Formats: sequence, structure tokens, C-alpha cells
Amino acid sequence: MRWLWIDAFVEFESGRRAAAIKNITLAEEYLHDHVPGYPVFPPALVIEGMAQTAGILVGEARGFQENVILAKVRRAEFSDYALPGDQIRYDAVLDSIDDRAGVTSGTVLKNDKQMAQVDLIFSHVRPGAGPAGLPQQNFVFTEQFMNLFESFRGRAPEARA
Repeated sequence: MRWLWIDAFVEFESGRRAAAIKNITLAEEYLHDHVPGYPVFPPALVIEGMAQTAGILVGEARGFQENVILAKVRRAEFSDYALPGDQIRYDAVLDSIDDRAGVTSGTVLKNDKQMAQVDLIFSHVRPGAGPAGLPQQNFVFTEQFMNLFESFRGRAPEARA
């Protein structure tokens, strides 16, 4: 099973920017195990949520032809935590892209107030062209990710606001 750390895309501008949301609920078991007695959404999962948002932005810019792999966290600065009942919004901007990599900068909002800045670098790896042991197919943009992305593209523009 692959975990998604975003619930829905709310904005997507091909090759430029993307925004996705994640609603934090007490129903998610990992909240109870991270800091016992204090259910907090782990900062590492905030980074992963930004990686999923920005990774789809990078992948779509190149037609989903390659695996887009998180290569480096350039910056991850937090000023707050997310708790059950909060909504996180990931705003990712594509700073640059070429045949080898994509560079993104991102802002994470909690209930419309900035809680983090997460800037990432992604590598492009063509299916079958990576190091030994990697699957031969595109293993990043699975059906699960593509369904999430396509559900946004299939909504009427007025329903996206």
C-alpha cells in the first residue's frame, strides 16, 4: 500500500504551480503513535505531502514519462505543527526543470496561516534506466496518484474554488 499525504488538488497550472490540501483527523492511526498523548501530524509527513504535490507538478510538466524521485530537501523550516481538525495546504512552485532534475519551492499553510517552507529537488529516472533493483515500469506515478490528479482535472472549473 502506498500512502497519500494529500487529499485533493485545489489548483494546478501546468509547468508553473500546484496546490493540494490534506485534512488532519483523529481517525488516522499514525497520529497516536508519533508523540503519545499529543496527536500531531509529523513534520516528516508534511515534507512528504509537499513532495507528492510538487512531484506531480514536475512529472506532469514532462508528460509523466519518467519516475520523479525526491533527490534532496533543500529547505524544511517549520514554525508550527498541524493537529487533528486542521487543514494543510501545500503550495508548490516549479522553479526550474531540465532533462536531469526539477527544482521546486513550497509553502505549507495550516488553516490559511504559513507553518512551513519546504523546497525540494527531484531527479528524473526513465523506467528501466535506473540503478539495478529499480522496477522496469514507472513506479512513481501509480494508478492511485494518477486517479488523484485526474479527479482534479475532471472537475468543472467553478467547483475547484
